[in-house]
Amino acid sequence: MASRQQGLGLMALIFVLALLVMVALFAMKVIPSYLEYRAAKSAIDAIAREKQGATVADIRRAFENRSTIDDINTVKPQDLEITKDGTAIVISFGYRKEVPLFSNVGLYIDYAAHAGGQ
Repeated sequence: MASRQQGLGLMALIFVLALLVMVALFAMKVIPSYLEYRAAKSAIDAIAREKQGATVADIRRAFENRSTIDDINTVKPQDLEITKDGTAIVISFGYRKEVPLFSNVGLYIDYAAHAGGQ
């Protein structure tokens, strides 16, 4: 009596591999954008904690220094919105990043963050 083979056929294997490659390519294009956003957010979090009572120019200069160290290119010091909430400084930014995927298909990601306040 012959037993029936079980397992993944060649076409199914090719399909699974193609799907894994597409997911990996998508991740390789999107993750750097997200990491840059997280670096910018952590920079404004630290500045909001450390620079209470500082002038707007001091805050922008501190962000410029941190963005040079952390390789933040998307958010510039001029893009920061700096306000006061009572006695606390509130720093925020927002931007849209286009991530080209292939041919004429891309992905728009809206990032926004704020730090400080009460």
